[in-house]
Amino acid sequence: MSSAANDLKEAAGRKASFLHTARAVAWSFFGVRRGAGHAEDVAKLNPVHVVIAGVIAAALFVLCLVLIVSWVISSGVAVG
Repeated sequence: MSSAANDLKEAAGRKASFLHTARAVAWSFFGVRRGAGHAEDVAKLNPVHVVIAGVIAAALFVLCLVLIVSWVISSGVAVG
């Protein structure tokens, strides 16, 4: 087996909880992360969980924006 396949298998077997992953993804959306925290995340987070948490966070962000725009339009607030 190649080294890349071994690295991927090892990364997918990491044991960080999904809550820890969600917190790391939330910090990344906010754009603030300490160097030590980032290094810890790289060592512990499961990349599959990171992708799933990122997609969920992006979907929630878009849903919130749609709800805010819908609320503003329905309230009749005049802009400009």
